[in-house]
Amino acid sequence: ANDKSVSLQLSGDTLRSILTGQRYPATLYQQTMLRLKVERKISRGKAAIIKAYLIRNMDEKLNKEGLTVKLNDETTYQPYVLGRMFSVLESIQQKANPNINVTIKDKYFTSACSTPSTVFPMITSLCEKYTRKLEPANRIYFSNQLLNLTGKINESYPAHLSLYDQGIFQLGYYHQTQKKFEKNNTEKIEEE
Repeated sequence: ANDKSVSLQLSGDTLRSILTGQRYPATLYQQTMLRLKVERKISRGKAAIIKAYLIRNMDEKLNKEGLTVKLNDETTYQPYVLGRMFSVLESIQQKANPNINVTIKDKYFTSACSTPSTVFPMITSLCEKYTRKLEPANRIYFSNQLLNLTGKINESYPAHLSLYDQGIFQLGYYHQTQKKFEKNNTEKIEEE
């Protein structure tokens, strides 16, 4: 089958799910996750697809704590916290080296999302070096953020995250990153 027929089939299946209230097609979620792995950029639309799919298709027993509209600072659900942590580590690197060509997101995002135990020890160690380059106020700010997030992790990094938990990781990353942009926009408005 060509890409156009697959796209038309997915569009039809998704519309049918919306109109009937049935589960969303698995290919919608799988294609979105695949695009995220290739593009390494989570947009509002992709975050909405992930959240909608997980809410409608998940079993009641699965964790819904990461499936909020905005940042859920209270949850200790590990995939969500790891996504948030990755965003903070990325911010540390960007603050320490604003003109860096290849970021930890470019190199490690996909593997951090799927195999955290192999990536997080390495990028955490790397970001400790970046933290030392920061001005004291930024060093304290980011250290407190990381301390808060690592305090929510009550077990070792998982070897693998399921496709469901990869979506939760993506949402944690997205929410934490959006919070950073909200803070920056508020500061700009107050300066004007």
